[in-house]
Amino acid sequence: MPNSLTPEERQFLLKLARQAISHAVQNKPLPPLDKSQLSPALLEPGAVFVTLTRRGELRGCIGALEAYQPLVDDVREHAVAAALDDFRFPPVRPDELADLHIEISRLTVPQPLDYDNPADLPRRLRPGVDGVILRDGFRRATFLPQVWDKIPDPERFLEHLCQKMGAAPDVWRQKKLAVQVYQVEEFEEA
Repeated sequence: MPNSLTPEERQFLLKLARQAISHAVQNKPLPPLDKSQLSPALLEPGAVFVTLTRRGELRGCIGALEAYQPLVDDVREHAVAAALDDFRFPPVRPDELADLHIEISRLTVPQPLDYDNPADLPRRLRPGVDGVILRDGFRRATFLPQVWDKIPDPERFLEHLCQKMGAAPDVWRQKKLAVQVYQVEEFEEA
C-alpha cells in the first residue's frame, strides 16, 4: 500500500480504537482528540474496517469503503460501530472488553475491475491481495482480503459474497455484476 503508516501511527490508532470501544461500551462520552498533536497521515481522509474478535471468534466488523473523514475519526467511529452496531452480534458488554482483540484494515480507493463475462471473473481476482466489492442494483457487499484465508477458492469466495449481498450464491455466474477491488494495510493488537 502506498504511504503506509509508521509503527507508531499504527499503535496510536489501535489504542484509539480500544479507548473508543471502552468508552462506548461503558456509556461514557468519547474524550476530545487534540488533533494539533497528530501526524498529517492520521489527519488525511481515510477509510477503515475495524474487526473485533473474542477468543478467536468474530465479534464485530464494520467499516467504510470510501474515505469521507480524517483517518482518526474513521477509526473511532468504526471501532464503536463494530462493538455496538454489527447486526450479527449483540452489543459488546463491559465484561468482554479484556478479551477483545482489535484489527484495523486501512483501505485503498476501490477501483473498478473490468472483465468480459461471468466465467472470466474468478480468474481476474487476486486471492489474498484484493478486497472485493460486488454490486447488483441496490445491493452491495464486500469481503476484505483477509477473507481469502478462510475461502481461498475464487468461485466459492464469489458465492459467499453474493449471499452476503442478499442474492443467490450463483448470481455472479448468471450476469455481469459491478465489481471493484481494493487492497488494505492491516495491523492488529499484539
